[in-house]
Amino acid sequence: MPTPAAPVTPIASKVLVMGHRGASALRPEHTLASYTVAIEDGADFVEPDLVSTKDGVLVVRHENEIGGTTDVAAHPEFTARRTTKTIDGVSVTGWFTEDFTLAELKTLRARERLADVRKASAAYDGQFAVPTFDEMIEFVAAEAAAHRRIIGIIPEIKHSTYFRSLDLPMEDKLLATLAAHAYTRTAPVEIQSFEIGNLKYLRGKLGDDHPNVRLLQLMETAGEHPADVPSTTYGQMMTPAGLKTIAGYADAIGPSTRSIVPLDEDGRLGVPTTLVHDAHAAGLEVHPYTFRPENRFLAKNFRKGADDSRNEAGSVAEIRAYLAAGIDAFFTDDPALGRKAVDGR
Repeated sequence: MPTPAAPVTPIASKVLVMGHRGASALRPEHTLASYTVAIEDGADFVEPDLVSTKDGVLVVRHENEIGGTTDVAAHPEFTARRTTKTIDGVSVTGWFTEDFTLAELKTLRARERLADVRKASAAYDGQFAVPTFDEMIEFVAAEAAAHRRIIGIIPEIKHSTYFRSLDLPMEDKLLATLAAHAYTRTAPVEIQSFEIGNLKYLRGKLGDDHPNVRLLQLMETAGEHPADVPSTTYGQMMTPAGLKTIAGYADAIGPSTRSIVPLDEDGRLGVPTTLVHDAHAAGLEVHPYTFRPENRFLAKNFRKGADDSRNEAGSVAEIRAYLAAGIDAFFTDDPALGRKAVDGR
């Protein structure tokens, strides 16, 4: 795609900092401790990824496979539940939330997913439980009251078609949960998914009666496709025609950062694509993922030091390069750095 002819500016009234799984660079992801740090560090929104238990409870985990983010492997009573499943066409081996009741999941404790990279976070392994979506909402509501500011919640529905095939659909449960809490009946909520059908379904259910709830179409790399619509690639969805279609049911897109400013052959930031410009032309905000503070995740022109070391200045500089490309919000594992990049501190 050619470079936009003119500089691109956000269409949002304020560029928002999204705490990706909380402050997952600093505490084990999707724990109340991770959300605590994200909120203290100024995140405008915090993100819970949602999966289902065997008894149909929405819990907060990045994936339904929990071997990498809990201590389930250390529980001999659950050894026999290790299995291999096909999730969205991919073979995955481990332990899965849909094979556990909520009571059983509550016996587990969270652990750092990137333990070799985030050793300081890994020091908190074993301290925190797996929260339910209800618990997460109540926690954010209490934090919002304590900090005297509104904190948005941006839940992602994980593997929607897969869970529906198990008779564990999540969409209506998500809406019922939002309706059951006074906080989420008025606070900003943005529901996200890599699938299409569930977002269209939610748009139909929400109508115009829930102005605080918006929808975000997530996107993988151009050659991949949504699990529920294999005939459509994300690359096709990123074209002007595809974006116009998305605007019929969603309010924003969530592409990877490199779909906006790709890396060149040397691993440095290259020339911006027209994606932000084209999305804005369709009336869609752009909320890319994910900025991380370790060198190994940065473009080479921002790196300094060992691959696994934190590089706060480099992370802030990289975020600002994307802010210059006109993004309206962004996901970051370290909201304090995102706040610094936005606020110019």
